Amino acid sequence: MSIESRYVDLHPTSRRLAERARSTFPDGVTHDLRHNAPFPLYVDRAVGSRKTDVDGNALIDYVMGHGALLLGHNHPSIVSAVAEQLPRGTHLGASHELEIAWGELVRQLVPSAERVRFTSSGTEATMMAVRLARNYTERERIIRLREHFHGWNDSVSGQPGSEGTVPVSPGLPEGVLDASVVIPQNDVDALERTVEEYGDSLAAMILEPTGAHWGEEPISIDYVKAAREITARRGIVLIFDEVIAGFRVSPGGAQQAYGIMPDMSTLAKIVAGGLPGGCVAGRADILDQISIGMAVSRNVAGADRISHPGTFNANPLSAAAGAACLREIADGRPQTTAAATAETLARGLNQILRSESIEGCVYGYSSMLHIALGTNDVPADGYSWHGERPSRPIVQTEGDLAHKFHLAMLNEGVHLMGSGMMVSSVHDEADVAHTLDGFRNALTSLAAEGAFRG
Repeated sequence: MSIESRYVDLHPTSRRLAERARSTFPDGVTHDLRHNAPFPLYVDRAVGSRKTDVDGNALIDYVMGHGALLLGHNHPSIVSAVAEQLPRGTHLGASHELEIAWGELVRQLVPSAERVRFTSSGTEATMMAVRLARNYTERERIIRLREHFHGWNDSVSGQPGSEGTVPVSPGLPEGVLDASVVIPQNDVDALERTVEEYGDSLAAMILEPTGAHWGEEPISIDYVKAAREITARRGIVLIFDEVIAGFRVSPGGAQQAYGIMPDMSTLAKIVAGGLPGGCVAGRADILDQISIGMAVSRNVAGADRISHPGTFNANPLSAAAGAACLREIADGRPQTTAAATAETLARGLNQILRSESIEGCVYGYSSMLHIALGTNDVPADGYSWHGERPSRPIVQTEGDLAHKFHLAMLNEGVHLMGSGMMVSSVHDEADVAHTLDGFRNALTSLAAEGAFRG
């Protein structure tokens, strides 16, 4: 039986729901990453490291709420906090004490967080950060890095062609696209040239501090340090997009782990404990442009006030979940546990690739892993480049191979995030053993379909 045929046989209810959804949603899905030919997977419930689909199939989950669930599904502290808040109100339409506690925890943990402003998502956070930077500097253009993802707001959308620096994105005016210049990561000379060329028109530089696509393309820490030095020298606001890395790499995110201080950070996912929520955190003089009091002063460049409404900003349920989550992860133990499990997984998966004589590499940083089939560029320690630049670009698992691999792992009861893995603090030895067995079986199925020929 083929990989796809087995998937179809295992998931008849998912197939039926997908057919129903196509008449309501474009392509029948509500998030781009949930596309999955011949039809997406539908999940019924989840707890800890596992979830159960609508056909009763048990799955070890490495999507973990797209990275939001460092503590696993339905952590007791978070469930209790949300349950306690529910009868008090889901939307109070006023300030409340929980938002203060939540914000104080962000300030306590994140080195750059002199001020905090909550949003409903990571996309809203990057939109706010870029707007604040533009107003503060009284400049318009921003620097982005190739393939770094910052949500879908207009200012950070699109990628250029292979030789260009101006992004392309359907539905956006040329003026919006022209306000970005996109350059390769890890190339300090390109950054220096860009800063020299565009000079005083540059408002901000925004980047993922662990590298493009949460470290799929690892970034050099030396490059991040250089970005901090160059932007500081030219008065360019440096924004770390820590929507994924924040609180996962360390309690204070990548910035704490690297010892590099951005001017602003954008956070989401873990910050809200698995509920909708995000924030911008950073220098007081930049974030205080939102303050009504700031509007009466011109002592700071660009001090005209930035308006920021938002119906669900600091929603009490998100505040309850977020504060409970941040208290749980503040001592760093969940991060250490998840990272250790991820390293064990990576080494075990790499050993299977070697034993099966299949080109490939499993690598990552902290509790974030990537599976690249068809490459020999393996880290020296068998797990991570530790913030160093690989010797050459990593050949990623793409196209038909990526699709079949994802289906094959689902058939083995393992749900990957694309070809990556978000490891939680509750994945245990049994999960690791099942994942390794499933990986070996998936490779066997792929080989039987000729996936590794020439």
